Amino acid sequence: MLITHLSPLFLKLTESHSLTAGVALDLSRLRYLASLAAAFLPSLHRKQKQTEPVSGPSGGGRCRLFASAVNASFAVRRVCPFTGKKANKANKVSFSNHKTKKLQFVNLQYKRIWWEAGKRYVKLRLSTKALKTIEKNGLDAVAKKAGIDLRKK
Repeated sequence: MLITHLSPLFLKLTESHSLTAGVALDLSRLRYLASLAAAFLPSLHRKQKQTEPVSGPSGGGRCRLFASAVNASFAVRRVCPFTGKKANKANKVSFSNHKTKKLQFVNLQYKRIWWEAGKRYVKLRLSTKALKTIEKNGLDAVAKKAGIDLRKK
């Protein structure tokens, strides 16, 4: 039952608890080992929803098999550092008025802007709204208001 589903992790646990294959496990020790293994192998947890197969989702949606691992690896978000603008949650409305969630991302651009006080170009990733604000008020004023140190850019 549980022993057949576990990998080398179970063998490591059994060695540390001096268990052998021929010895019958009492129920409390088996539950303890299962709880230890469930922490490392989430697929053994009974109440957890089963992930979709690798071949693809059955309902026509996106495959979310590795979604949490992928999302955890991205540290850069699509946020403008000058204005604080970020993605807007919206509905995509079909002809039949069926609404599905979507994100409206900020129009972020990589720009090289002349910084007058530093007498050099500064490479920034900012929104087009921030570009208009910089053209109107100046780079120093907008960066000071946003709390950005241009010397580090």
